[in-house]
Amino acid sequence: MDRERRFPFPSRRRLLQGAVAAAVPTALLSSHRAIAAARAVDYPGAEWVPASTSNYTAASRPSTYAIDRVIIHVTQETYADTLAIFKNPAKQVSAHYVVRSKDGHIAQCVRERNVGWHAGNWSYNTRSIGIEHEGWVDKPEYFTNAMYEESAALTAAICTKYDIPRDREHILGHHQVPGSDHTDPGPNWDWSRYIRLVNSV
Repeated sequence: MDRERRFPFPSRRRLLQGAVAAAVPTALLSSHRAIAAARAVDYPGAEWVPASTSNYTAASRPSTYAIDRVIIHVTQETYADTLAIFKNPAKQVSAHYVVRSKDGHIAQCVRERNVGWHAGNWSYNTRSIGIEHEGWVDKPEYFTNAMYEESAALTAAICTKYDIPRDREHILGHHQVPGSDHTDPGPNWDWSRYIRLVNSV
């Protein structure tokens, strides 16, 4: 009894005040994390899934290199495997964005100011934004309506931001890059539809 008088238990009010005080820093940290994540992406709505810093070149585009191309790729991998490859420092490859097949969800892996390693041609890497699309060139079922629409909106936003003409001279397939041995996005990619969508945004 004496001990209880000398060291009284804290009141319920004090306990609640303490809990609120303890929760505030956590709430603030979560808020700061959310703001930082939002600022990490260049395209609103994209999810930030960073590539390894060993897989791209840090830059200050467009002041260091002009951006005047968008290059369209097909992953030849699943969405999840593509993101894992970009995170692996031994792979030496990355693109700025990856678009998921089933719903058009977009991950940003490299900031637009940096040079992604996606084209297989340094000059084209320095001047382009690379967009990967989940799927395989010989499996057109991966090229869903959602993928086309969300990717086209992304490409349109990039073209607006960097004053890139919305045409096939400036929106290229990977196979069009000089020196490339790739065939993507392949014959099943509907370029007419894609360019029409880009221009309708």
